[in-house]
Amino acid sequence: MTDSARIMTTSSRPLVVALAYDGLCTFEFGVAVEVFGLPRPELGDRWYRFAVASVDQGELRATGGVRIVVDGGYELLQEADTIVIPGWRDVSSPVPEALCVALRAAHQRGCRVISICSGVFVLAAAGLLDGRKATTHWRYVSELQRRFPAISVVEDVLYVGEHDVLTSAGSAAGIDLCLHVVRSDFGLDIANNVARRLVLQPHRDGSQTQQQLRPVARSRESQRFGLLLDWLHNNIAQKHTLDALASQVGMSPRTLMRRFQESTGLTPARWLMNERLNRAQQALSTSHISIEQIAQQTGFGSANSLRYHFQKRFGISPQALRNQMR
Repeated sequence: MTDSARIMTTSSRPLVVALAYDGLCTFEFGVAVEVFGLPRPELGDRWYRFAVASVDQGELRATGGVRIVVDGGYELLQEADTIVIPGWRDVSSPVPEALCVALRAAHQRGCRVISICSGVFVLAAAGLLDGRKATTHWRYVSELQRRFPAISVVEDVLYVGEHDVLTSAGSAAGIDLCLHVVRSDFGLDIANNVARRLVLQPHRDGSQTQQQLRPVARSRESQRFGLLLDWLHNNIAQKHTLDALASQVGMSPRTLMRRFQESTGLTPARWLMNERLNRAQQALSTSHISIEQIAQQTGFGSANSLRYHFQKRFGISPQALRNQMR
């Protein structure tokens, strides 16, 4: 029996297949391996199976000269539950028609397809993004729009799409997309465990901006913002107004709003909401205090408010999450 035949017949666990090709983008490929292919014995037989399918015949060399050994070819796509396209060798490089045909056939039978960074050009060539929203690295947005006008290109988000077709921006945004997939398949608790092993924030909204307008702030301003963020972390339970925060750093409310978004990618209100939800999430998994107490400690004010925002963000109630962790 061939390696690919064994992969397809040994288990009913979801099969994730990552594409490999000559000139493979190693970071994006590594993201797929780390999230979907790393063994997770603590999850028993619930975790994904993982395989690598070659797009090209013959020896494959990744960026940097690394040689790639694969599990099979296009036949793996016939059984995949999820296909990951980890970038593409060059946005101007033609996509083999055989790959386009295999992707269309997989999607038609219900397979989910996702792309990281320039991998969106493969999905676009296969026609799987026509009439859909899609994103890619900010460097390639204009080219994607020009070559594929039937796609609704979203310029400045981390990832976007529906359950069966999803695309992400630059390399690191692929991690956020892959964690989103894990969260959809296995729930919040398991996705957070994966994020912890990666030493990552458990959840970044797909709508969060790709680019920081000023990646390095002026030294004085950077110090002021650092002190402000530290203070907010230590006083998360308090109510905060834009005027009060602006006064604390000696800025007008309008200037603070602009500088805050440039420095963090978020408005102060959204940053606070993210921090409060993360703090509540942590408390639910590490303490036995009541949900009302957690709501008070994290600035939500009441259990009802915490439940509302928690359900809206994570699709699960605080109590349901706590039950999962027991």
